[in-house]
Amino acid sequence: MAESAIAAAAPQRFSKMHGAGNDFVVLDLRGGQPQPDAALCRHFADRHLGVGCDQILTIEDPLSEGAVASYRIWNSDGSASQQCGNGARCIAAWLVRDGAAGESSFAVDSPAGRHAVWPLGEGYYRIDMGRPEFDPARIPLRGYSTRQDQYVLDVHDTVIGFGAVSMGNPHAVIEVDDVDAAPVETIGPMLQSSAEFPESANVGFAQVIAPDRIRLRVYERGVGETLACGSGACAAAAVLMQRGRIQREVAVQLPGGELRIVWPDDDSTLSMSGPTAFVFEGEWNR
Repeated sequence: MAESAIAAAAPQRFSKMHGAGNDFVVLDLRGGQPQPDAALCRHFADRHLGVGCDQILTIEDPLSEGAVASYRIWNSDGSASQQCGNGARCIAAWLVRDGAAGESSFAVDSPAGRHAVWPLGEGYYRIDMGRPEFDPARIPLRGYSTRQDQYVLDVHDTVIGFGAVSMGNPHAVIEVDDVDAAPVETIGPMLQSSAEFPESANVGFAQVIAPDRIRLRVYERGVGETLACGSGACAAAAVLMQRGRIQREVAVQLPGGELRIVWPDDDSTLSMSGPTAFVFEGEWNR
C-alpha cells in the first residue's frame, strides 16, 4: 500500500496491549481482511506520530483443525517475524475477551507452528513454545556443522562468545556478570548484522542470579531493545539449562516484568507463562 493510500484507507480498529512491557498493536483481520504492509506497520509503531509499539499482531483465521485462530507478527520496522512469546499471550487474552476462546485450554497457530494455551487467571497465560532447536543449520547459524555449547565470532575486531538456539526464530545468548552494564546497544547490532546469522537474530544478555532466577535484556531484530522478549526469555533459559547453569524451572526477570520458563527435559516442549494487559482501544484513521 502506498503512503498516499494509507490516508484514504477505511478506519482500522485496534487494541493496544502489552505483556511485561513488550507492547503491541493488535488488529483483527479474521474473515480474510488484507494484512498491513511495511509502511502501515511503521506508522502504527511510531511512538511520536502513530500509536507506538514494539510489534504489530494480526489475528487471522485458523490454519489447523481445532485451532481458535492464527496470528502473524510484524516488527516496528515493517519486517515480518516468526515468533513472539509475549505476543502469543496477548493474542490468547484478546481471544478470550472476544469470546472466541474460553477459560479452558485452547490452541492458536503462529508462523512458527501450533501453540497450546492455558489461561491461569488474572490475565496470566501459559504458552507451549515448542522444543528448542540447537542445530546450527536450523537456527540458522552459518559456519558451523555441529552444535556447540559456546560459539565465538570476531565481528568488527570484537570477539563475541555466545550460545545459539531457535525458538521458531533465531537467538544468540550471551552470559554476562552484570546485565545492567552489558553492551546491549553495541554488541546486539554487531551480532545481528554478522553474516553468520543470515536471518539476523535476537540477542539476549543474561545474568544468573540463582539456580532458579536470571536477569535478561534483549536486543530484538527489527525493533531494538525492548522491555521484555518472551521468545528471548525461552532462548536464554534453554541455553543456560543446557549448560547446567540453572534449574529446569526458572524465573526470568526482564526490565518490564517477570516470566516463568519450564523445560522438564530435553525431550519435552518448553512452556512460558506471564502477564498480559489491555491498555486501550482505538481507531486508526490515517
